[in-house]
Amino acid sequence: MVSSKFFALVGVIASALPCAAYGLPSQTNIKRQDTLESWIASESAVAYTNILENIGSDGTDASGASSGIVIASPSKSDPDYFYTWTRDAGLVFKALVDQFINSGDSSLLAKIEEYISSQAYLQTVSNPSGSLSDGAGLGEPKFNADETAFTGSWGRPQRDGPALRATAMIAFGRWLIDNGYTNTATSIVWPIVRNDLYYVAQYWNQTGYDLWEEVSGSSFFTIAAQHRALVEGSSFASQVGSSCSYCDSQAPEILCFLQSFWNGNFVVSNINTNNGRTGKDANSILASIHTFDPTADCDDTTFQPCSHRALANHKAVTDSFRSVYSINSGIAEGNAVAVGRYAEDVYYNGNPWYLCTLAAAEQLYDAIYQWAQIGSITITSVDLAFWQDIYSSAAVGTYTSGSSTFSDLTSAVAAYADGYLSIVEKYTPSSGALAEQFSKTDGTPLSAYDLTWSFAAFLTAIARRNAVVPASWGEQGADDIPSVCGSSSAVGTYSTATNTAWPTTIVPPNTATTTTRTTATSTMTRVTTTTSTGCATPTAIAVTFDLTATTVYGQNIFLAGSIAALGLWDTDDAVPLSASRYTSSNPLWYVTVSLPVGTSFEYKYIREETDGSVTWETGDNRAYAVTASGCSAVATVSDAWRS
Repeated sequence: MVSSKFFALVGVIASALPCAAYGLPSQTNIKRQDTLESWIASESAVAYTNILENIGSDGTDASGASSGIVIASPSKSDPDYFYTWTRDAGLVFKALVDQFINSGDSSLLAKIEEYISSQAYLQTVSNPSGSLSDGAGLGEPKFNADETAFTGSWGRPQRDGPALRATAMIAFGRWLIDNGYTNTATSIVWPIVRNDLYYVAQYWNQTGYDLWEEVSGSSFFTIAAQHRALVEGSSFASQVGSSCSYCDSQAPEILCFLQSFWNGNFVVSNINTNNGRTGKDANSILASIHTFDPTADCDDTTFQPCSHRALANHKAVTDSFRSVYSINSGIAEGNAVAVGRYAEDVYYNGNPWYLCTLAAAEQLYDAIYQWAQIGSITITSVDLAFWQDIYSSAAVGTYTSGSSTFSDLTSAVAAYADGYLSIVEKYTPSSGALAEQFSKTDGTPLSAYDLTWSFAAFLTAIARRNAVVPASWGEQGADDIPSVCGSSSAVGTYSTATNTAWPTTIVPPNTATTTTRTTATSTMTRVTTTTSTGCATPTAIAVTFDLTATTVYGQNIFLAGSIAALGLWDTDDAVPLSASRYTSSNPLWYVTVSLPVGTSFEYKYIREETDGSVTWETGDNRAYAVTASGCSAVATVSDAWRS
């Protein structure tokens, strides 16, 4: 095992799904796209509500769980997942902290505080992995929901939990600092995070069980999560007036070791073990999305989602499931499929997992965001096969955001990513409940029901689809690999985090008020305005042009303009719009074009007839200027055909 409010959906990127000859799609395609959009909206509310219901002590499905404790699932038999896993809880609360920061959902503040307090206590609970005195007990994978030790047999230790927990808490700690609550971050959050960072620095080069809790060895997901935690941990230490020399000494060594998992074609997800598998495992895709940094380049060393290695690996992993699941039968490469953990899986007879299929989509949405920020896509021999699967004319080279090829490539990736969401939609029951798995033969939900991680995976995938991203964790300053890898460690000094006296008047994000709050160490008066998310101002914007234009079958709409990205008024180089959402009641044509901030231009729409003749819309040229507003990297222009 691994384990009511509507989730804010902002900054939606319209996915320009390609149609044959850019013609009007069939009614089936129109219905499917409409269904996907409406399903995303309804499922977002279901997922968010179900996460909260699985958190103690007041969650309706978490009766008996202590305050702030995340249960993996309400299921207590076949299988029994009514426990709290450090890994699952860390990933879930990282999603909730980001939601709190980006949406201003004030109801989450108490939940986050309760989670952090519960983890301070769990660090002190002696267990079969050990105790806090030497840090060994932090590697215990799961606890009973009442915060007592689970003493049954299990795959232990598991070394990803402390890193994931640290990352979730650092995100909240940074928000506290950005909004004037440095004392709280220093006195409450940092002591807990420090223990976890010590654990990572001391034990990273020792084997342990992977995130699927089956293989004892070295896990790609674990090593990647540990590297990220030490990098952002060092920065957080500085912000609270401390230091983390052990972070600085061990992070480069971990990154050096991370390169060992790349075999030249894909990531071998588990090494230093002999399990008889190919190594193609969703472990690696989950690692890529966890270490996604919205300000990073397409860096192969950290396997960023848009990197050549990560894209090649995405193809290798997803292709490995095409022949092992009946529900994937006949689906060609370059089209989305149901994704499981690894092809050799036998747990519950081996099936697709909702969270793995969602991760395949999320990596692609991450990549689209990164390309928009970078302003170009580079294809090499490493990832060429990935690209040719979804865009047959793809070739090695660099394509800038002002080119039609860049637009075509990003549109193809968006359509591919949406395909994975459509798979999840297809096999989600009408209630919106997301189990752990769904049957490889008929898609029926299997194993633990209402898996908390499944719901969180849905929310993060949709957030990335909407270009809502977390703050940078500092990847760009931490991607240098030592010339020689070492196997060092830094022995930790662990201490109980005793202060969990949260101030009673912390102001949620996106509010403006004056308040006095009391902490355990001081009283301060401050004025709060809109929070800083820590994200960088984008250098390029994905501009979606929505046009209502009634057409007949065989007619096509194009966008022409005064800049190279729009063909310099040449009708042969104009950008085609998609009609994948066209209905008789809403004759919508649209396209998304990535454009550099500061670009100003004129444009008009043209209609191409079946005989190739072209008709320009009437009236003066339209005008548009690309501007950045905060952290958002998307914009929408709504027009109507002029005749």
